[in-house]
Amino acid sequence: MVSVLTEELVRRGHDVTLFATGDSETSAKLVSTYPKGLREAGIRNPAVVNDLILQHAGAAYKMQNQFDVIHDHLGGSSLSIANFIKTPVIVTLHGPVTPTKRKLYEMFDNPYYVSISKSQVKYFPNINLAGTVYNGLPMENYPFENKDKGYLLFVGRISKLKGVHYAIQVAEALDLPLIIAAKLDTRDLYYFKRYIKPKLTDKIQWVGEVGEKERNELMASALCLLNPITWKEPFGLTMIEAMACGSPVVAFNRGSIPEVIENGKTGFIVRDVGEMISAVKRIKEIQREDCREFSLNNFSAKVMADRYEEIYYSVFESKLSLKSVFFNRALGIN
Repeated sequence: MVSVLTEELVRRGHDVTLFATGDSETSAKLVSTYPKGLREAGIRNPAVVNDLILQHAGAAYKMQNQFDVIHDHLGGSSLSIANFIKTPVIVTLHGPVTPTKRKLYEMFDNPYYVSISKSQVKYFPNINLAGTVYNGLPMENYPFENKDKGYLLFVGRISKLKGVHYAIQVAEALDLPLIIAAKLDTRDLYYFKRYIKPKLTDKIQWVGEVGEKERNELMASALCLLNPITWKEPFGLTMIEAMACGSPVVAFNRGSIPEVIENGKTGFIVRDVGEMISAVKRIKEIQREDCREFSLNNFSAKVMADRYEEIYYSVFESKLSLKSVFFNRALGIN
């Protein structure tokens, strides 16, 4: 997501400096404190604060005077630095806002926060929120198929939170093929062995984690994408990707789902497995062209960059106005 936004901003003529690992490919100026990705460095959970992340954040904020705006995607890792920076800082909240995170964001109120869905911050009104920007991708590059091949599709990660077992129940009830294109993490092995592996057949297939090209081809030919999530997911990239390929989405009504799917137009929003089965039976009511049009109009890289530009300018101008007020007061000017 950071790469997509960076490339679009550079394309528009902005002077962008990207702080990322040395092996990153970018059109922006690249500043790196480490030569390769953190997973390659043997760090199991790159999201957890560690020395390399702190070096990374420190390098960016040390150069603050060279930038009009700093856009931070590190979440809570760098807030203790960002809170005392004079340059305007925008922090995108990529994960769920838990009660603990809420306290953190309320405490560090100098940065301007951006949510990736309205549902993500629905119950946290005291965060210094600059706005909501939905994730966007270069949708025009996604393949489109107007005819499906009759199979159901699940894409993502094999996890109880993702509800893969519910997708299997739907496929079994309708006697339809189901392709599960998903990675399996070690922490989810018990769930896989207990609830998924015994259900795998010639009709219900797990093909593992697939590359972007193969995933898009699967989406373009799917009858529909099933997204039976069991948690309040702040955003779901697989849904906007599937719709861009022409595939309708049927999803449980959790988190950001109503903001991503137009119910009855690009798919169906349902409450449980029974309703999901009924929705799949009606899936031919959805026009695949409508799915693609909706995705391109609402979740493209261009739309995302447009919204971030608005926030950049707004935040920068508000900081300038604030400086002017303090300067005038210092001079005794009303």
